[in-house]
Amino acid sequence: MPEPTLLVDRRGLLKAISAAGATSAVLSNCGSSYGRDANLTGGKWDKTIPLATAGPGGNRDWKPGDAAKFLPPEKISTRGPAASALAELGKAKLLDIYHKMCASRKWETAMKDLFTGGKDGLYGSFHTYIGEEAIACGVMAALRDDDYIASTHRGHGHLIAKGGDLKKMAAEIFFKETGYNKGYGGSMHITDMSKGIMGMNGIVGASFYLAAGAAIRGQVRETGQVAVAFFGDGAANSPYYFSAVRSCANYKVPVIFVNENNFQYMGVPMATVTPTKYISDYTRGLDIPHHVVDGNDVSAVYAATRDAVEWGRAGRGPTVVEGITYRWYDHSGFAGGKAGVDGAFGLPYRSDEEVRQWMSRDPVSRYKTWLLDKGLASAEELAKVESDTTREVEQSIEFARQSKDPEPSAGVHNTSAAGPMAATQFFNRSGIVFRAKA
Repeated sequence: MPEPTLLVDRRGLLKAISAAGATSAVLSNCGSSYGRDANLTGGKWDKTIPLATAGPGGNRDWKPGDAAKFLPPEKISTRGPAASALAELGKAKLLDIYHKMCASRKWETAMKDLFTGGKDGLYGSFHTYIGEEAIACGVMAALRDDDYIASTHRGHGHLIAKGGDLKKMAAEIFFKETGYNKGYGGSMHITDMSKGIMGMNGIVGASFYLAAGAAIRGQVRETGQVAVAFFGDGAANSPYYFSAVRSCANYKVPVIFVNENNFQYMGVPMATVTPTKYISDYTRGLDIPHHVVDGNDVSAVYAATRDAVEWGRAGRGPTVVEGITYRWYDHSGFAGGKAGVDGAFGLPYRSDEEVRQWMSRDPVSRYKTWLLDKGLASAEELAKVESDTTREVEQSIEFARQSKDPEPSAGVHNTSAAGPMAATQFFNRSGIVFRAKA
């Protein structure tokens, strides 16, 4: 496994340690810089703010618009270890990654248009992943089919990247019996255990323990499986986070904790409530690898995850990967969004300018340019992927529309009742059994 490079915000400390005779084995745990670039600039800001030298956190003076200071370059680098690692996957895999990124973007955009357009009468929570596709697809490219993922409330992109069925997903959004959860769960509870997808989850921070439990199962059975716990910037402040990472480090549990840091929590800037420069700084004292990467660069995310997977499969425990990214829409729903228009504008906790700046660093477009610049795919091949995914999304929506609504009696299935109008029993606190018939 290649040793990760040093974090420059610890340069002085590391130099001192090295001068004292520390070995590369000691320094290798200090983290990597896949996706960092000495020329990181942000739109109209001409001052460079490289990752790991000045993170967004610990800034109580944060103002709407400041996220634009942390924009990555317009293009993904075609040189360096991350680019080489991704290129080694071969054309078929690279096109599959592009297929999944396009499918995720197009499917969620189509759903956004349906919700805001009102034609289908869709309702319920819907948290878009648009703008963050490189993280899901970069992570999944490094996993085996039997590895586990534990998602979040913003998890459609995770499911699609792991091979989820667009038709079943769409049917679940339409609350049809052909959906992943037969219409029971809606957007936040889609699950597919056949693909190692333990499901989206409305409980903030639940992914930590779910992934840990799955990884322990793999340890006991000696299958070599790893598990990924996805979480947002806000979830890092849940009481579960440090406990889970600490315990996984203690027992060498192969979990990859992937933080999708989009600066915004629900609507409160993470900079004002995170005391450290980066969220991954929370756990740096646990002597495990930490990677801070450009989360809109699929090659950087893939390379960091590949190293984390190798670390975990070798029995060395967990890794933390923090991807700096940006969501294009509001936390939940479509405030500020319109049918046929990309992005949500007019939200009070961010500026429209920063939204446009981050949209100019579209992870899907950046990956497409990277493939063309490196000569790894032709424009015709990528155009075919785009047309294929458009057709697949349209078919998924039509499938959902044509699917059957659940029977009203299905409301009591999978509950303590045996079925509609059936006798039920329950216990009070004294242990006395009461029996009732309709």
